[in-house]
Amino acid sequence: MLPLYTSGPEPGSEKHWQRLLAEAVRTPAELCRRLALPPTVASQRAGDDFPLLVPQPFLSRMRPGDPHDPLLRQVLPLDEELRPQDGFSHDPLLETQYSPQPGVIHKYHGRALMILGGTCAVHCRYCFRRHFPHSGHRHESEQWRQALEYLQAHPQVEEVIWSGGDPLTLSDRRLGLLARSLAAIPSLRRLRIHTRLPVVIPSRITAECLAWMTENRLQVVVVVHCNHPNELDEPAQRSLRRLRQAGLTVLNQSVLLKGVNDDARTLARLSERLFDCGALPYYLHMLDQVAGASHFRLELAEARKLAGAMAARLPGYLVPRLVQELPGLPAKQPIAPHWD
Repeated sequence: MLPLYTSGPEPGSEKHWQRLLAEAVRTPAELCRRLALPPTVASQRAGDDFPLLVPQPFLSRMRPGDPHDPLLRQVLPLDEELRPQDGFSHDPLLETQYSPQPGVIHKYHGRALMILGGTCAVHCRYCFRRHFPHSGHRHESEQWRQALEYLQAHPQVEEVIWSGGDPLTLSDRRLGLLARSLAAIPSLRRLRIHTRLPVVIPSRITAECLAWMTENRLQVVVVVHCNHPNELDEPAQRSLRRLRQAGLTVLNQSVLLKGVNDDARTLARLSERLFDCGALPYYLHMLDQVAGASHFRLELAEARKLAGAMAARLPGYLVPRLVQELPGLPAKQPIAPHWD
């Protein structure tokens, strides 16, 4: 077992989760050392191209000595990332074409996305924004003011989506101020928060965090990102239950990843475990074809068979929708399951 923190700030305090983020593993050599793996398992060149970041709570759920651990696979830099593949690009969703101003992406009717910065709690190797120009989308007060003015001028937007990076890497004070500013725009009805932090660093769900989420006229939806049932240890399950018990809508989206969760039994266990702690399975995404992630790709026929196997195994409310996001379409494209 990997060591747990036994001193320092109290779990559930802002200093505690910020310390865990600051002390995250940041080099392939250290990751291998902590997991009792030979250093040749990881690629330093790939780690230089897209920096590694793994905090202790997520690391502690990996099996030492197992290079095929499904959580390790999500964060392990490999030489395969550096091989160009046809159809894989730096901006697979053409997001830069839908950015009317820095900090805002507006692709779909009725909802717009705010980029709150480029910092994440963990660097997933399949991230579709691993090449995103975050330097042009800073979480500065002036940019936030401009984004609020854009939303005020577009009353057809009823839902704002916070993304990044991970919005919950910002302080509760700043997030609370921004949430109140959004609530002052009459046309807005919902605030959706896309975050990996409740799973990766469960202590991020502080009392202060729950306060600004619930003391707001906007309906808040928290969309977490979990790909494998092993990610949901007891602290992660408690953090999701806290969100749900506070009256928030909690959804989960997963990415279908070769070598991680390309198995119907694994996906079914994930859905059941999520539901046990108050999160409803929402989307199962086909991999976005971002440069560096081709080794995670499953063929469409395989994905359809997995979706069919899940639907045959689970009640309908536990089956996430298999979808693919394609540039230029008015919504994510649903993919029908295949029945054997």
